[in-house]
Amino acid sequence: MTEAATERHQVTASEEDAGARLDVVLSRRLPGLSRSRLKTLIEGGHVSSGAAAVTAPSHRVKAGEAFLVTVPPAAPAIPIGQAIDLDIVYEDADLIVIDKPAGLVVHPAPGNPDRTLVNALIAHCGDSLTGVGGVRRPGIVHRLDKDTSGLMVTAKTQAAHGALVAQFTARSIGRSYAALVWGVPVPAAGEISGNIGRSPRNRKKMAVLARGGRPALTRFRLREALAGGRASLVECRLLTGRTHQIRVHLSDRGHPVIGDPLYGRTPARRLAGLPEPARALIGGLGRQALHAEVLAFTHPTTGERVKFSSQLPEKIMRLKSCLERL
Repeated sequence: MTEAATERHQVTASEEDAGARLDVVLSRRLPGLSRSRLKTLIEGGHVSSGAAAVTAPSHRVKAGEAFLVTVPPAAPAIPIGQAIDLDIVYEDADLIVIDKPAGLVVHPAPGNPDRTLVNALIAHCGDSLTGVGGVRRPGIVHRLDKDTSGLMVTAKTQAAHGALVAQFTARSIGRSYAALVWGVPVPAAGEISGNIGRSPRNRKKMAVLARGGRPALTRFRLREALAGGRASLVECRLLTGRTHQIRVHLSDRGHPVIGDPLYGRTPARRLAGLPEPARALIGGLGRQALHAEVLAFTHPTTGERVKFSSQLPEKIMRLKSCLERL
């Protein structure tokens, strides 16, 4: 791994900057660094005016005041890189789009300290990770549940991370999911809204809450009724990004995702009318039948609108084909 260089930026305050906070002025002039990153640099003594360090982010700048911003090389990532096969859909100097398989956890956490997507990306990207928040790590801007497969975009630079986060906040990221669910939704298309928060009955689950939680909105449409109306293929588009949002919203409507162990435990009556091949495929899924199928966003450097698509995984496709024949 090559030694990264220290960056130095000269910034001179203009008349328009006079009276503004130092961290605000620097974030305007240095779009590749987030305001929180600049605040850390200021407090760490990496911003100076003349021979003196300026360590207060709230420092009110004067017109003509000159600052030297020194950005040290990104620190090594705390998670270690691990060689794990990745299905890479697209990659450039700014970002990487991967097709995540079911079973792969996105980020290290208690119970999953390693062998995660983050560990895999650190190993794969190497020196092309220029640092997010001062650490040489991939910039995770959205997540998929462990047993949900499909498309994810991850930033390789601070600037790309900030631009992608802004698009998620503005809801300009296009995300489409395919789900095999129990029953057929009526109407065939619409919106599901309702605040999502921690379930008061089971703290391991999320739920639609009458009070509290965070607003959540999912658009859905029926693609195909299956198994004589006992199941269906549904497309969902996220307008918000709450934990387990699609799974919670569909379950709340009475159409849980097939194979979902948390929100869609299969009652015997649902399986009773299905032939043995279908029951065997459902029992062998080992995951929820939910797949992030389409991902679209504006490239943070080129400004081009890009769109990526992913086919349903084999297990979900085989189950869908079996249900179509019933």
